[in-house]
Amino acid sequence: MISLPTDLLGRIPALLIAITFHEYAHARMAYFWGDPTAKLQGRLSLNPIAHLDPIGLLMLVIVRFGWARPVPINPFNFRDRRKGLFWVSFAGPGMNLILGFLATFFYVIFKITTYKIYGSSLYGIVGSILYNLVIYNVFLAIFNMIPLPPLDGSKILSTMLRGRNLQVYQQIEPYGPFLLILLLVFGGLGHILGPIAFFIINIYETIVSIVVTPFL
Repeated sequence: MISLPTDLLGRIPALLIAITFHEYAHARMAYFWGDPTAKLQGRLSLNPIAHLDPIGLLMLVIVRFGWARPVPINPFNFRDRRKGLFWVSFAGPGMNLILGFLATFFYVIFKITTYKIYGSSLYGIVGSILYNLVIYNVFLAIFNMIPLPPLDGSKILSTMLRGRNLQVYQQIEPYGPFLLILLLVFGGLGHILGPIAFFIINIYETIVSIVVTPFL
């Protein structure tokens, strides 16, 4: 029998939840705005198998960077193309921010409770899953908000630009993936994402601690 380390057992469920809800949110929002493409392809589902890319998941587990299968959409089906594309693109990161906050809520309760019972915080698998749910959801949200193709942030920004600014951005867009790879390879992305993500996490923890501490 293979024994997996607690850290890995905590990361895999957290990754599956973060990725699945991210893609589901895209599909659900697209359907809301009138595009049935994702639904017809079985992506309007909370089944992780419907969204996973095997290589992307493997990369996430090993090097903590990877991807899921993009949700197919047809913006021409939207009731309002610009608004639809904006909200569909924002839905994934938005869902991750919500999940990150909910995970923080349960994580803080778990820490306080175990400390009161055992005199120290005993994490184990449950604590590891909750901790990684916070980390992965917040980082996934911030990462996807970077305005470089093929990330959600690029589509969000394109819906907000007009005229000359949009034309300039569209000329830059083809180079987005190469810029993203350069940031990943040379480590610049971590210096950008880290401070923002942990700032958000600290805000989450502060809010939750203020709310739940009096009741525990």
